[in-house]
Amino acid sequence: MENPINNIYPINEIFQTIQGEGVFTGVPAIFIRLQGCPVGCPWCDTQHTWYQHQERQVALSEVVEKAAPSDTWAGVTAAAIVAELQQRGYQAKHVVITGGEPAMYDLRELAAVLEHNGYQLQIETSGTFAIQTSADTWVTVSPKLNMPGGYLVRPDCMQRANEIKYPVAMQKHIDEFDKLLQVCPPAATAVIALQPISQRPRATQLAMQVCIERNWRLSVQMHKYLNIE
Repeated sequence: MENPINNIYPINEIFQTIQGEGVFTGVPAIFIRLQGCPVGCPWCDTQHTWYQHQERQVALSEVVEKAAPSDTWAGVTAAAIVAELQQRGYQAKHVVITGGEPAMYDLRELAAVLEHNGYQLQIETSGTFAIQTSADTWVTVSPKLNMPGGYLVRPDCMQRANEIKYPVAMQKHIDEFDKLLQVCPPAATAVIALQPISQRPRATQLAMQVCIERNWRLSVQMHKYLNIE
């Protein structure tokens, strides 16, 4: 899917919080959540972002002031997004583009405008769509394998990744990840992290064990323990 006409980005949410996962855990961050994702992960906790229904389009002010998750979204230009961040007085300078699946869209204009205004950009993607963003963007690929949508993880996404954050619940997930790393090897500089699905004790123990054995990183979803968004 290409970016909508005139670089209008479908925004589901904008909010300021603390990054709870991966390399930037603990860093104040502004999250920009885009609407739309066909991958279909069964455990996804943002299924309200999967579909972009035209009748659910609203004004940007309604999106930013959401009291609860919903499938409403606003079509917004890159310049309007930055103006909104500045108007709201957000202090964070780390911006995370998430979804949904942000790589469905051409993010180069949005990245350029954000970086011009002093923001550091990170995107979180499943690695199933070509990544179109700036060279300075920190790309976190969270590979989604054998999902109902039928999309394959792309070798170019794995090579572009600064960080590969893989969700695990059981040994078969580790085995599938090993096969992916053989077929789609990441860059030598990429950080590899395992993230237990839904903080399950067995998944956490497995992830810890494998991380110790392989000198990988453990990514715990800190925001869920802190009960923040």
